[in-house]
Amino acid sequence: MDADQGLPLPQRYWAILVVALGITLAVLDGAIANVALPTIARDLNASPADSIWVVNAYQLAITVSLLPLASLGDRIGYRRVYMSGLALFTIASFGCALSGSLTSLAIARVIQGFGAAGIMSVNTALVRMIYPTEHLGRGVSINASVVAISSVIGPTVASGVLSIAPWPWLFAINVPIGIAAYALGWKALPRTPGHRQPYDFLSALMNAAVFGLAITAVDGLGHGEHRSYVLAEFLVAGVIGYFFVRRQLTQPAPLLPIDLLRIPVFALSIATSFCSFTAQMLAFVSLPFLLQNTFGMSQVQTGFLMTPWPLVIVFIAPLAGMLSDRYSAGVLGGIGLAIMTAGLMLLATTGAHPAPVDIAWRMAVCGLGFGLFQTPNNRQMLSSAPRHRSGGASGMLGTARLSGQTLGAALVALIFGIAPQHGTTITLVVAAGFAAAAAMVSLMRISRSKTPATA
Repeated sequence: MDADQGLPLPQRYWAILVVALGITLAVLDGAIANVALPTIARDLNASPADSIWVVNAYQLAITVSLLPLASLGDRIGYRRVYMSGLALFTIASFGCALSGSLTSLAIARVIQGFGAAGIMSVNTALVRMIYPTEHLGRGVSINASVVAISSVIGPTVASGVLSIAPWPWLFAINVPIGIAAYALGWKALPRTPGHRQPYDFLSALMNAAVFGLAITAVDGLGHGEHRSYVLAEFLVAGVIGYFFVRRQLTQPAPLLPIDLLRIPVFALSIATSFCSFTAQMLAFVSLPFLLQNTFGMSQVQTGFLMTPWPLVIVFIAPLAGMLSDRYSAGVLGGIGLAIMTAGLMLLATTGAHPAPVDIAWRMAVCGLGFGLFQTPNNRQMLSSAPRHRSGGASGMLGTARLSGQTLGAALVALIFGIAPQHGTTITLVVAAGFAAAAAMVSLMRISRSKTPATA
């Protein structure tokens, strides 16, 4: 296979279908568990606070293992990591469906999270191998569309399944889909050779400790954990992080891709992604409170009014992908994030009694801006990295997204605790600030790269 030409047709279509199926499973399982938590807690005789571990165990497992698995993909091949992750996810889904206690379910969710990390850590690296260089933006846009669609239908799927079947079926339905995706992937996914350098297990453990402690501390800060515990977690994470980074500086292909972060365009793209996903999560978590508590909307109305944001992304992502193959990601990202900033400010300054259409079009403006930014930014990150480091780039892409989402959710809880009366308005203004910062960082890339990179 000529690396620059991607896979031949129709194998390319089957391969991208496998990637899309895996991403759908991983994203859906993050969304459907939230909706099912009350039902799961009641059925397993668990408290609402304890049941949160059904969600947290999954997210934490993904976050601490993304970079180690991306690094493993660079060494042994992206196909092997993806297929192993898909198999582990499918088996763990079966384990979730059979769980009879909160403890067994949480353990199965941890394993499922590791499987999801295998899928998410190398999926964009595989896209780079599947599509020709000149059409890479189109391939990346499919990922963005799949994530957006999965986010839209997640609560609907969960509600639909729970209306006709008990909660274990939320996980059981993953099994036949996972088996089908695995069978297709065995034939269609490209076989990518690795560089076969020894794997740094100590760095993987240090990475898990740093990200695990940092995320726990940020989450605790937002949910009122005693400040001394939060400070201790940050301190230990900082100390381990210092030695972790020093160790990475001595590695030829570091697990934490410091070599890629030395590439200005890549570093700026990561910073843009982190700030934008922080802004998005600030809005997504706080908007239901604004719609229900302030505007008096029902849960059904809230669901419908939240839909325009991801729905517009579904339609704008393919267009943004084609544009990113021709124009600078710095310009496209800057314009998109400026539009998103305007949309967030419009939501923050909505009147006291808005009509549903007034909220819907503002949400659509945010989705338009985010969709115009996301695909070009992801393409820039991938194409600015050397091809043999596509796994590291893919891992950093996922890590930036998850870290930004974690910080955004924690900031919402923190702001609501400090200013409960005006919390929703403040969070939207803060979200607009993060989006504006992301726009400025994106525009800094123009002087670094006037045309899309193809390295």
